[in-house]
Amino acid sequence: MSENVANFPQPSASKEAKDVGGVAGQRLKSFLERIERLTEEKESLMEDMKEVYAEAKGVGFDVKIMRRIIKLRKMDPEKRREEDELLALYSAAIGLA
Repeated sequence: MSENVANFPQPSASKEAKDVGGVAGQRLKSFLERIERLTEEKESLMEDMKEVYAEAKGVGFDVKIMRRIIKLRKMDPEKRREEDELLALYSAAIGLA
């Protein structure tokens, strides 16, 4: 794991989760632990993505353009077409196109 991984405080062994005031302690603890694990995995994946972008940049690709392409690929084709048309319209309206 990277050094940026969140350091969540670990509960002491003497404190057991219990139901208090209508809150299911063990269930809540389980959710929190899962979120903590996923957060660590997410941070690790983000570091991996950063390395891939750095590698691509190192061989001459424009990372900013790559990020834009990824955003476009995620977009619904109709929404992308609509956005492109508005961009062209607005650009023409200000004399940019």
